[in-house]
Amino acid sequence: MRKKTKGSIYVCHTYYHVYVTFLKELKKPKEEQGKATLVLSKMSTDFEQLKERVEAVGLFEEVVEYDEKRQSAYPELDKYMVQGGNIVANMVRRIIMTKKFGRLCEQDIPVDFTEYEDIYVYCDSDPIGYYLNWKHIPYHAMEDGLNLAKYCDYARYDNRGFFPLKAFMSSKLNLIFIQNGYGKYCIDMEVNDISINNPGPKYVEVKRQELVDRLTEEDKDIILRAFVRDFAAIKRQVQESIGKDKILILTEPLCDLETRERIFRDLIAEYEKEGDIYLKPHPRDVLDYRTLFAEYPQFDPIVPMELLNFFTDFHVKKVVSVFTETEAIKFADESVWLGPDFMDKYEDHSVHNYNEVI
Repeated sequence: MRKKTKGSIYVCHTYYHVYVTFLKELKKPKEEQGKATLVLSKMSTDFEQLKERVEAVGLFEEVVEYDEKRQSAYPELDKYMVQGGNIVANMVRRIIMTKKFGRLCEQDIPVDFTEYEDIYVYCDSDPIGYYLNWKHIPYHAMEDGLNLAKYCDYARYDNRGFFPLKAFMSSKLNLIFIQNGYGKYCIDMEVNDISINNPGPKYVEVKRQELVDRLTEEDKDIILRAFVRDFAAIKRQVQESIGKDKILILTEPLCDLETRERIFRDLIAEYEKEGDIYLKPHPRDVLDYRTLFAEYPQFDPIVPMELLNFFTDFHVKKVVSVFTETEAIKFADESVWLGPDFMDKYEDHSVHNYNEVI
């Protein structure tokens, strides 16, 4: 068996993934820090200059950008994505697609994963999951977002219908691939709160707040220097907000852009009578809030909302979210999580009520 020559490697697809990775690395003793590799997948997030800022704080030995590509980038897979006929025909096509997709992913892999002792993958439903299982490389799966299964168990939703059979074919036979702990080479699936999940046999709980509680002031400074593009600007926003009743609305990449604008205008109209409205755009929300909602103060989209906890002067009366989990927010008197039923006013119930569909 090939000897592992490197320590940990983390494959991140969002700013939140990178934030949790910082928490995990800062938990280690000082002498063990600075030896891990951070991989930034460019498939769904524009990380702009994050690589340079992370390199500057020195917490990782190497920061690598990964040009990960979706299935749609490979037209030769299209014929295997067609559904029709019976379950046997569909499953045969899926088995072929799984192997071919894993093989095609290899050309874009930026590192030799076999050199690493521990591999952590956020959102292994993305191509990296197919690749690692095709290559028979063991890895740890990580929860994509905080308490994500609260409104959707994506493994079961994406594989509804004969799920036990599909899970067996993935976890035991490696003929197909299912994310979130059902891949044969997935060692375990780490979540924040196992009680809200429909846990498979590999689920393990690691409370995010316990990792945050361990942070020193020096650790928080490292995180802020890595994530905050303009520290003076965000500090000024915090200072200017002191003494006001503030309502912080968290935007999200919901539905189409026109409907999304209507959702957040409706939320502003509902809550602005309670205090001054502040917006925190989601990093992957492409609606132009700076132009469309220019009259409302807005925090930098790329700064994880959890970092606002590090500013002791910052406090809001209420934070409002549709799907984003608010458990980690400690700077608000009250948190409003609207959930899937709220979206019934804007789109068909089945489109967003995933767990009910399952």
